[in-house]
Amino acid sequence: MNIKAVAQRANVSTATVSRTINESVKVSPRTAERVRRAIADLHFYPNTNARALGSGRSSLYGLIISDITNPFFPELVKSFEDIAVAHGQEVLIANTNYDPERMKHCVTRMLQRKVDGVAVMTSEMDDKLIEVFSRRGVPLVFLDTGKPGPGMSCIRIDYSAGVEMAMHHLTSLGHHRIAFISGPLRLASARMRHRAYMASTLRDHLDANPNLIQEGTHGVEGGKAAMERIFASGARPTAVLGSNDLTAIGAMGAIFDRGLRIPQDISVIGYDDIQLCAYTIPPLTTVSLPRIEIANAAFRALFNIRDTDANNRPDGQEHPLHPTFVIRKSTGPAPR
Repeated sequence: MNIKAVAQRANVSTATVSRTINESVKVSPRTAERVRRAIADLHFYPNTNARALGSGRSSLYGLIISDITNPFFPELVKSFEDIAVAHGQEVLIANTNYDPERMKHCVTRMLQRKVDGVAVMTSEMDDKLIEVFSRRGVPLVFLDTGKPGPGMSCIRIDYSAGVEMAMHHLTSLGHHRIAFISGPLRLASARMRHRAYMASTLRDHLDANPNLIQEGTHGVEGGKAAMERIFASGARPTAVLGSNDLTAIGAMGAIFDRGLRIPQDISVIGYDDIQLCAYTIPPLTTVSLPRIEIANAAFRALFNIRDTDANNRPDGQEHPLHPTFVIRKSTGPAPR
């Protein structure tokens, strides 16, 4: 099946079919709908490479994430892809595994595929790589890093508010020895959560034993190892806050290994609200990040400037997003 058959079926010229495929504004909505119906009826699959050459657009967005094994990111990817498909876009996914060298390879892949824009859903983007995209006129949207500029938007999550909610919940239950397992402190988002914990500890005059604070890896094993270091130090917290849910789940494993109960002996709180949290034993209390809203904001930031002049793009916007708090059964009153 070819473009000529589609044109005959829709009773239009082949040029009109091509313009419709390339989403040209020169085709009336009524005619475009007739062409799309003919494409569907004939099961015609346009050559996307040819389309990119003709229109200057690949209809492909890049999505760079940090860790595909962390359930937070597949849930974010699914939401981003759902809205992209609904708007006729494809998604090229790249996973950095928190590795700067791997990030460079991800950027190279995006440029080779001539993506129409990139959503950088990590917090380890190098300024030099941002310059590479900027010189090529590729629109960008960042999560937790960068700043608005021509063709560049940012999504800002109020991580501090999430930590505040978690700490307030624990202190209201009578907890004063609250441990914190951070993520890798080279990451901006991990540093923001760490600072918020420290501010809460000082403000509420909580136990400031430095052994209560350990750096994790944002993974289950890192959370378990960090919790074991807290126990080994002799510090005995009545509660622990993990920088993300996988960290908290790892800490739960170390607590159970000690023969302790959750929440009767130690309360545990996570951060992200991945789906698994509702099914841990006990179900995990956590700070919930709005992944669908993050994905929608990222896609819209790219899609809304796709027809603008690459050399004269307006400054992007900053999209603030706020977490919520989900109380389940892993928190309870501080033990006497």
